[in-house]
Amino acid sequence: MIMREITYRQALNEAHAEELERDPNVFLMGEEVAEYNGAYKVSQGLLDRFGAERIIDTPISENGFAGLGVGAAMVGLRPIIEFMTFSFSLVAFDQVVNNAPNMLTMSGGQFNIPITFRGPNGPAHQLGATHSHATECLYANIPGLKVCTPATPRDAKGLLKTAVRDNNPVLVLESELLYSSKGMVEPLDVDLTIPLGEAEVKREGSDVTIICYAQTVPLALAAAEKLEDEDISSEIVDLRSIKPLDEEAIYNSIRKTHRVVIVEQDRPFCGVGAEVCYRIQKNIFDQLDAPIARVSQEDVPMPYNEKLEKAVLPNVDKLIGAVKKVCYA
Repeated sequence: MIMREITYRQALNEAHAEELERDPNVFLMGEEVAEYNGAYKVSQGLLDRFGAERIIDTPISENGFAGLGVGAAMVGLRPIIEFMTFSFSLVAFDQVVNNAPNMLTMSGGQFNIPITFRGPNGPAHQLGATHSHATECLYANIPGLKVCTPATPRDAKGLLKTAVRDNNPVLVLESELLYSSKGMVEPLDVDLTIPLGEAEVKREGSDVTIICYAQTVPLALAAAEKLEDEDISSEIVDLRSIKPLDEEAIYNSIRKTHRVVIVEQDRPFCGVGAEVCYRIQKNIFDQLDAPIARVSQEDVPMPYNEKLEKAVLPNVDKLIGAVKKVCYA
């Protein structure tokens, strides 16, 4: 099998096209997804291929089209709802949090909601406070929602295809900063799916486990390369899925390294890292040779100023400092 190098954007485009082709109940809806080919060109060419009944432009009305998607899922369709940014999904919080995840239990099992909410999530570059929210901890808190965070083109394609086929609401939280990144993906004739709740070791190591996801994965890999020069071997565990969470993959790595640093794109208070940290100390505390360290955003609204933004975000130097601390280096 000959792997191909494609962009994260192209991988998502292929996932859409393949699922639209495979299942006539699948459709894509959101702002500028059709005539404009998507704000980030993820839906490039889909309107021409599948037509206006399945690639649907909407007004700027997140609560409206998210609700339409929930209703469509109730009658057996499989909508993919694109938010131009997940910061705007907060306008549709009632639909994503109140309706989509609760309909199955509140209807006594009569209505599955096979809906996928997707789009860029988290900070990008100088978007200001209202366009830079990392929403993963908000949605992972809600029973009935599944949340995945692909960091590579292969993961983006495989996780999105799995999300579309799931009979429950799934959020695919992408990253604007990763859309142009490249990676190796299986040929088009391979039906690539990646199970939700399955983490991946992106780099083997022996001295410290770095737990990461989404845009912190390339950051962790870059830090690991520099740490190698100082004889610190870092194992990189990409969660890929926030909920369900692959606890065994985390524990297996820690049993090998006995030291942990968690790096996340979100703020620290009530964040994903806090939950992961709790589960580690609750279940395998005796495997730790040092306190768990976390690297995250600073707990402030995101500044627009470029230098202040860099100071607020996690970076390679902050991560290296945390790793050295847990390794007593």
